[in-house]
Amino acid sequence: MRKNANPHSGRMFSDRRWKRPFFVNLLVSITLFTGTIFGLYLSQYAREDQLQLDTELFEDAGDSEGYFIESELRKSLELVEVDEVEPPRLAYLISGTKGDSQRMLRTLQAVYHPRNQYILHMDLEAPPRERLNLTMSVKNDPTFSAVENVRVMAQSNLVTYKGPTMIACTLQAIAILLKESLNWDWFINLSASDYPLMPLDDILYVFSNLSRKLNFIEHTQIYGWKLNQRAKPIIIDPGLYLSKKSDISWTTQRRSLPTSFKLFTGSAWVVLTHSFVEYCIWGWDNLPRAILMYYTNFVSSPEGYFHTVLCNTEEFQGTAVSHDLHYIAWDTPPKQHPRSLTMRDFNKMINSSSPFARKFHKDDPVLDKIDRELLMRTDRFTPGAWCVGSSEGGADPCAIRGDDSVFRPGPGAERLLGLIKTLLSDEFRSSNQCLKQ
Repeated sequence: MRKNANPHSGRMFSDRRWKRPFFVNLLVSITLFTGTIFGLYLSQYAREDQLQLDTELFEDAGDSEGYFIESELRKSLELVEVDEVEPPRLAYLISGTKGDSQRMLRTLQAVYHPRNQYILHMDLEAPPRERLNLTMSVKNDPTFSAVENVRVMAQSNLVTYKGPTMIACTLQAIAILLKESLNWDWFINLSASDYPLMPLDDILYVFSNLSRKLNFIEHTQIYGWKLNQRAKPIIIDPGLYLSKKSDISWTTQRRSLPTSFKLFTGSAWVVLTHSFVEYCIWGWDNLPRAILMYYTNFVSSPEGYFHTVLCNTEEFQGTAVSHDLHYIAWDTPPKQHPRSLTMRDFNKMINSSSPFARKFHKDDPVLDKIDRELLMRTDRFTPGAWCVGSSEGGADPCAIRGDDSVFRPGPGAERLLGLIKTLLSDEFRSSNQCLKQ
């Protein structure tokens, strides 16, 4: 049988076999080439964006009003007119754990505005029934259902205090917001123990007059003995591997300091621009991923990850404003956790001019005082110009929605505007730790 076989049959079979790897290699080559071209495009885009940013932020370094669209600098930079700029939109992450569902809903209703986006995360420590009740409360709310701007994260993650699981959960929430709603300008993270100190109309009004490239993130570079205590130890977060929450574990090994980037630390509560958090997710030059891998074994990574990425990226260094826009009270000397706020802190909260404060005990009487005297909140939501219904007979004026791009600023806007002007002053901007590295 072998003698009668066609001598070319084996070659023909081989000819057919080389076709598959050939086309696979061809596809890989085309993909790599396309990726290279795309990378060059992004690189040029980043350079052009950096040039524009440098012009907007530093062309008139002596004028703190340069960050405001309504200033004279707007004319010299040929920015679009105020009435042609769409008012900003904010994206909120509100997080909580076991027993926090009602606190999360209260904070959500206090900071709610139809223009904004909201995502809620209740960690895996909370029982399934509580997570389900939170989801159903959002789903059954007629305003949330109509506007469709509030969502509860379907995947609940374990979040360990001082561990990287907190920053992992935050990045996941940002990725969902980027996927489902691109139309927002700043990302703000809050916990169930946070609460606003002014209506959203005040906050949106002030932010309408800000450059949308400003990142409010309290930060400072880590020096000296802090490097040994914070950067060299290696920790393990059980929440990354186990299904039950426990404290972080310390290893006996220590590591050397990174040489490709400098380490920064600060507040875990941030107000970050859309462009910056998008960079943290996509990381087109790989720096955010490299830093994230480093912070996987870093104690209190939420107090360093965003700070280190921002201050080591030339495109964003000049956009950092070292303030977290929170009023937080600490003991003297400071303890591990801030002091819980009560009635005695009410005037200090107002005088801080901050739009948010933390932390509050559940249903503390000072929250009712904030509702009455600062938010003018008597129903579900903090009222604003978008609430055009009647309040007669105890009716909810926010049950009928008006134009959500119209704001009715009050005393809170004046306080916040004063704080922002201070933060953008030459004296305060000169303390920008990113540019001092």
